[in-house]
Amino acid sequence: MSKVEEFEELRPLLFSIAYRILGSVSEAEDAVQEAWLRFDGSATRPTSTKAYLSAVVTRISIDVLRSARVRREEYVGPWFPEPLLSDPYQDPERSVELADSVSMAALVLLERLSPLERAVFVLREVFAFGFDDIAAAVGRSEAACRQLLVRARRHMQDGRPRFAADREDREELATRFFDALKNGDVGGLQNLLAADVQLVGDGGGKAPQLARAVTGAENVARLLGTVFPWLIRIDVTFELHEVNGQPGAIFRDRDGRILQTMTLDVLDGRIQTVRAVLNPDKLGHLGPVGDAWAVDREVKKARRQGN
Repeated sequence: MSKVEEFEELRPLLFSIAYRILGSVSEAEDAVQEAWLRFDGSATRPTSTKAYLSAVVTRISIDVLRSARVRREEYVGPWFPEPLLSDPYQDPERSVELADSVSMAALVLLERLSPLERAVFVLREVFAFGFDDIAAAVGRSEAACRQLLVRARRHMQDGRPRFAADREDREELATRFFDALKNGDVGGLQNLLAADVQLVGDGGGKAPQLARAVTGAENVARLLGTVFPWLIRIDVTFELHEVNGQPGAIFRDRDGRILQTMTLDVLDGRIQTVRAVLNPDKLGHLGPVGDAWAVDREVKKARRQGN
């Protein structure tokens, strides 16, 4: 195969590695493009193109993540990854595991790790790379990589997300949830929520967002069931869509521009966490982005007038 053909065959894997390390679609795409430029500019062909390119994109991602750590520490409110509608890397035998590893919950948990720990964890636990290839990718000995993995597993263990494995059950629950949301059915919503459910939003200070997480089935159901019917009245629509491997939806204004994504963590037949991404900087890769502030003002005006 030509260099271009080899690279394009590996592009889905390279993007999936970079996205899990970075939690950013745009930065992952940039890392993959930079990996191509280095590969194309190399005068020699590596023994294993997969190992070489995986190492290159991992090193690039580590460097980007290190520079991003300060920005994330200064981030306004909760930080969530950029929503990913479909993971380009497919492995039917590990589809459930791969979907869990790209979930909002898993990527938020990975923020606990140092860049090196995160890279080692992703390469080993998600993509099953050998320690020899991991060592080459991160520039550490195999023994050091094993220690990094031990530390990463320890950090991840307590908060490791668990999800219902049956996709049909999750999708059926999500359909009921969004139907109840549309109809303002507070009781119906509450019946679908875990007792200790959390509602959390990421606006990054650039969109209306909750001052803090809302906790408890009654509180979350009342808030959602009160607000969303007003959004429907001003022609906000939503479409059910898998987001980061979990059931969710994309919300749009009357002109079809994206306002937010929402994802649901489901376990034991109940919704454990509702996560909304409203920061316009994290939605642009999905299409034209709407003005969430303008929608918020319109909702408040409609509620005052009782329309």
